[in-house]
This record gives sequence, structure tokens and C-alpha cells, in this order.
Amino acid sequence: MNTEEKRFNQEEEDEEENGRGREAWERTYADERSWESLQEDESGLLRLIDNKTLSHAQYRRRLRTATAARIQKGLIRYLYIIIDFSRAAAEMDYKPSRMVVVARQVEAFIREFFDQNPLSQIGLVILKDGEAHCLTDLGGSPEAHIKELMGKLGTSGDASLQNGLDLVCDLLNQIPSYGHREALILYSALSTCDPGDILETIQKYKASKIRCSVIGLSAELYICKHLCQETGGMYFVALDEPHLKELVLEHAPPPPAIAEFAVANLIQMGVTMGFPQRTAEGVISICSCHKEAKVGGGYTCPRCKARICELPTECCICGLTLVSSPHLARSYHHLFPIRPFDDVSPSTLKDFHKLPKNCFGCQLSFLNPGNLPGPQVACPNCKQHFCLDCDIYIHESLHNCPGCESLRNSKTISDMEE
Repeated sequence: MNTEEKRFNQEEEDEEENGRGREAWERTYADERSWESLQEDESGLLRLIDNKTLSHAQYRRRLRTATAARIQKGLIRYLYIIIDFSRAAAEMDYKPSRMVVVARQVEAFIREFFDQNPLSQIGLVILKDGEAHCLTDLGGSPEAHIKELMGKLGTSGDASLQNGLDLVCDLLNQIPSYGHREALILYSALSTCDPGDILETIQKYKASKIRCSVIGLSAELYICKHLCQETGGMYFVALDEPHLKELVLEHAPPPPAIAEFAVANLIQMGVTMGFPQRTAEGVISICSCHKEAKVGGGYTCPRCKARICELPTECCICGLTLVSSPHLARSYHHLFPIRPFDDVSPSTLKDFHKLPKNCFGCQLSFLNPGNLPGPQVACPNCKQHFCLDCDIYIHESLHNCPGCESLRNSKTISDMEE
């Protein structure tokens, strides 16, 4: 029997073992799990779940929790993401595998993180073969992190939580005191293979003021829960892929600053001497961060005139923190967030002829097929009505209410005319 026949027979035996007792059409439905997208309505009939409404409700809960009180937040964050790529990440309870799903969610998180925290930096650490490997150092380039992560996908060996924590602790102890130190762990295994006492490592994290959060993909582990309790982080276990996405994105906004960690500091930045200037196209200069000659692009440090590829970062020559004006402007909204919009009650929607017919933001109609009013929200200040998509866009991207801004502009114009 040749090699191809052996492989074919082995594949047939694996398929028979995985689908024993099931017909082909049963295996198809079992893989797709299509019944999870159905729910029972008031009349007892099955209908598709409105994922848009559910996602908006989850977003509203996060928004109310984040803006419940005016609290101090850490705007300059140094976060290491520790990803478990041990053999447990090859399990297929998440389709197509835990490793692929986690990598997909980390990619989305990195982009969302830098959108909401333009002054912060991220680093990646992976766990496999009982060791911890630093995949990328702290940096502000999302594309560089994503490229390295997608190029190193693979699972093997056991996971060592202690080795990952020790490595990240040594790296975070080198950052300035004004930065908020964080670690986010995506853990797939049900055990940890450690070379020493992990409880000592947890106490070292607590002494170093590092906030550690864990998201599990298997089941709750005592050591992970103890780690989060000691360091002030959050610990959750994902139920499925949408729940995993929700849990991961909850760490994108800056967390509340712990009282004893929140020390006021003055930070010397490039803005004190003028924002870093973008170099002219076609000019050849030596990049200080990559130590090689590059043509065009990049930025020039206002103090030492060194060339830097991306912002924000610290100058490799003089150590000056370099940021741009949009970075400062985008960080400002975390200090003064927009108040959550109020849901328009169903009793009010019954008198929809008294309500606006179109969204104030996108000008699309609120009416669904059959001239029935759709879900909408209202700004508590200007009383303008918005659709669900505009609600999310205003609070997550625009950070300004169009109704309040138009009202403010009209008052300014009227004052000038007077």
C-alpha cells in the first residue's frame, strides 16, 4: 500500500470516528449550529435573532458602565497581550480553531485599541512549548504587530503562565512611571507548566503596579482568578466567539486609574518644541529606529532632528516623547465623554407622528417596512433623535453630538449678529 492510499484510509477512519452515528446532513447542521441564530417570539413562532439590536444593547451597557461617574483614567497605557499558543489552542470548539479565532480577535482589538488610545503602546508575547516568547516589543504601529502575529501562527507544547508573567514584568518595569502598566492574557489551556512558585510572581506584579486581566477559552481557573483579584484586573471565560469578541473589546477603552497608582506627572513631549515635522518626499535619511537609510516619509524629532518612522513613540536619540496634534485631540474625549443617549420608550413610539421622521445624523428614515417606527435614541441635551448606527458612531468615533454642536453654532452666530 503506497503513501497516498494510507493517507486516504486514515482520513476515512478520522471522518468515521468524528461523525459516528450521524448522517452527512446531520454533521452539516452540527458544524454550522444554525439553531443558535433562532429565538421564539411572543406568539411561539421561531424567528431570526436581531444581531444588530443585540450588539447595540451590549454596547449601551458598556457605555453606561464606562460613563457612570467622572473618574480618572490612564491615557498613556503600556499593554502586553499574552496569547496562549499551546496545544490547547488547536482545539476546534471554536471554528475553525481556537488559535485562528483568537488571532482574529486580537487583530480587531489592536486596531480598536490604537483608535481609542493613540498615545499608548502594545507588545505581543506568545506561550508555547513551556516557554514565553516576545513576539513584538512595545510600539505604536498596529500593522507591525498584526504582521508579526499572523506570520507566527502555530500551536505546540504546554503553556507556562509564570514564564509569560515573568517576561512581561521584566519588560514593563523599564517603562516610565507615568505610564499605566497592563497585561491582557488570552488563555486556552486548563493547566500551567511553571518552573517555580507562581504566587511569588503574582505578588511581584502587585508590587510593580501592573494590572493584569485574563480571558479564558476553556473553563475558570483558580490561579487566573487569583491573579486578577490581586492586581485589580478582570477575569472572564468566553462562552462563544461573539462573547469572546465582546470581552476582548471591553479592554480597548482606558480603565479607571487605581488610586495609589494614579500619580500626577508632567511629561515632556515633542509639542513643547513644536510637533514632529513630516519629512519631505524623496529625501534620503537614516532612520534612527531601524538603523537603515530610507527614502521619504517618517518624521523629524524637533529636538535632535533624528528621523522617526511612526508616531507616537520615544526618540531613540534624545528620549523625547513624540506625538502629533491629532493624537492629543483624540485622547481628550476620554476625559470628557459624551453622555449616553436615552432610549425612546415604546409608548412614545406609538405616537410616532409626533416624532422626527428621519435621523438627525444620517437623515435616514426611522420607519421600517409597513410604516412601523424603528428603534431610536435621543440626546438628553439637545433632544435630537438618532438611529442606532449613528449612536454608536457618535460615541465611539465622532465624540461630538451633531445636535449639540449645531445648537452651539447657532447660538454663536446669533450672538455675533446682536
